[in-house]
Amino acid sequence: MTNPLLSDWTGPFELAPFDAISDEDFAPALDEALTAHKAEIKAIAENPEPPTFANTVEALENGGKALEKVLSVFFTVAGADSNPRREELQRAFSPKIAAHYAEISANKALFQRVADLWARKDELGLDADQARILYLSHRGFVRSGAALDGAEAERMKEIKGRLATLGTSFTQNLLADEREWFMELDEADLEGLPGFVVEAARAAGEEKGKDGPVVTLSRSLIVPFLQFSPRRDLRETAFRAWAARGENGGATDNREAVAEILTLREERAKLLGYDNFADYKLETEMAGEPGKVRELLHNVWRPAKAQALADQAVLAEMMHADGINGDLEAWDWRYYAEKRRKAEHDLDEAALKPYLQLDRMIEAAFDCANRLFGLEFSPLDVPLYHPDCRAWHVTRGGADVAVFIGDYFARGSKRSGAWCSAMRAQAKVPEVQIPVVINVCNFSKPPKGQAALLSYDDARTLFHEFGHALHQMLSDVKYESVSGTSVARDFVELPSQLYEHWLEVPEVLEKFATHVDTGEVMPRDMLEKVLTAANFDQGFQTVEYVASALVDLEFHDGPAPADPMAKQAEILADLGMPKAIRMRHATPHFAHVFSGDGYSSGYYSYMWSEVMDADAFAAFEEAGGAFDPAVAKSLEENILSKGGSVEADELYTRFRGRLPGVEALLKGRGLDKVA
Repeated sequence: MTNPLLSDWTGPFELAPFDAISDEDFAPALDEALTAHKAEIKAIAENPEPPTFANTVEALENGGKALEKVLSVFFTVAGADSNPRREELQRAFSPKIAAHYAEISANKALFQRVADLWARKDELGLDADQARILYLSHRGFVRSGAALDGAEAERMKEIKGRLATLGTSFTQNLLADEREWFMELDEADLEGLPGFVVEAARAAGEEKGKDGPVVTLSRSLIVPFLQFSPRRDLRETAFRAWAARGENGGATDNREAVAEILTLREERAKLLGYDNFADYKLETEMAGEPGKVRELLHNVWRPAKAQALADQAVLAEMMHADGINGDLEAWDWRYYAEKRRKAEHDLDEAALKPYLQLDRMIEAAFDCANRLFGLEFSPLDVPLYHPDCRAWHVTRGGADVAVFIGDYFARGSKRSGAWCSAMRAQAKVPEVQIPVVINVCNFSKPPKGQAALLSYDDARTLFHEFGHALHQMLSDVKYESVSGTSVARDFVELPSQLYEHWLEVPEVLEKFATHVDTGEVMPRDMLEKVLTAANFDQGFQTVEYVASALVDLEFHDGPAPADPMAKQAEILADLGMPKAIRMRHATPHFAHVFSGDGYSSGYYSYMWSEVMDADAFAAFEEAGGAFDPAVAKSLEENILSKGGSVEADELYTRFRGRLPGVEALLKGRGLDKVA
């Protein structure tokens, strides 16, 4: 019987046949796909014909399709719907996959063919797309260690394999801590909580097999609990559990793994001739080197910290007025900030939430994409990997553009956070393939029969991830390796953060922010309060983010710390971190940085991109408004469609005519007037 992961997928749009795939299919499919890819690589490396772009670089581009199919399905379900068998498989697969790609990058014959082409690049008559792929291919081989020999080459392979294993265990430890902890609530403990939090807690209790409500470590539940619960003791218990993910001792503790990861990254960088890992990692980003990142972060840190300290004093006074002595603590901030927001902006999250229905916010994201780029979305009835998932066929002018999958609800089998991935990326070579794009979120699932309601932050997350999806869907490049979000890490967040701005466009909320019970549009005064309060508590939000970004940078810009937790404490002390604010992601649960190399030395990239997104949206405002067709066309032609086929700074300059400064970011966060 043919393994469904390796057979031709003949269903609609050649989507993965999830209903035919079992967990027992993954291991044999991976082995067979790895064997096939090794044979392809061997044929390219040992080709007796002289190297050409077609028989070497393009052949590499077009190889490994069976492996891509297997891994796209496996990593989709491993991240969004894991189970003990899938976790076991992931632990086994990670070093095997890492070793496979390390073997390719260390293949001397293959590298020699690429190096030969690189040396003759000006004689090959390559077009711009081909020249870009050759450049990236050669650079990738060099940065992977292809020029290393002997013991150094062997050590590089060992490091890559070990890092893959550690990244997997880090992720699974974090998932285990998030899945296992919950706090049961008595009916009396629900006092003061708005209805949507109570309903989410009851739904979470049902998911955990309990008779009553519970608080879990899902951000979409624990954050509103911390905002609204008047029970300081319960807030403290919940917050301490949330903050302690990955450092609870025992089998799921991530602290030793972090120390080893940092040591191995430093060794890897030094094998390649760099002083430290940050120098190695940032070489290919827009920032280029750690000094520019540090300058940006400190330029933002100073006004953000000043604002946060001023806010901390106000919130402490509010707490003392409640008869609670002592210092404002981290589990107090969100509670008193919510009370302050309600008092100063007359904006009640509980009153706002019924206007932010998940289905209506999805419609809003689709409608903005239609007005900006002409995209149309129609529901698609196809087998998916979980009953909560849904799919849409994306078209423009009747032509296929993409398949979009949304997986929006939190569950114990899903890792925390929100992300966008492509199960199949757009490309034109060797044949045209339309992308299959997934947005995964962790919104609270409502009780059966009730509509899902979002917080304003949830709605912003939905728009953010859909911005990434548009980057994938509107990609129009020749080669898959530069498709969609395959761009510099500090550029990849531009489309996502830019798209968040459309959630704040009044005409969008006026159309789609309708009450779940009455269908009435959000009242004008509430809409104005939402927009006025958009920058509320930005001191807190900026400080918790920048602290995480600076810890990430300092971990990698110098010798690896023997004790990362002591180093974290030292960095925060040097910054003068406000006492009542914690890092957004403390080291033992900093998955962006330690589950893989993606955001290592690169967590700053959200802020680097924000410098651009604030300036990019200003281009619309300076023209005909948020839906100006000429600016939208320029955005698609110069950024969204180009992927990584052109350097990021050149793409932005084509769109805007220049690169922006930090002023737009500070103004956007309301920090431009802070002393």
